[in-house]
Amino acid sequence: MGKHEVKFVVPERPLGKADIEFNVSKNTRKLGTLKVSKGAVVWIPTYKKKIEYKLNWTEVAQLFVENGK
Repeated sequence: MGKHEVKFVVPERPLGKADIEFNVSKNTRKLGTLKVSKGAVVWIPTYKKKIEYKLNWTEVAQLFVENGK
């Protein structure tokens, strides 16, 4: 299993107006970007930049409970 690396940039604005972005890589290869906002979490895979997978916070909580270890 390779090493994961997560980098992020926090804008100098309230979270409600600007997402926090996490750039996620494995073995120096970018997997995608995770955007976090007040209302949702969005995953944008590197290989499909025009596709976004969005979950609201209730759906995120359910995903972790059902699939987490």
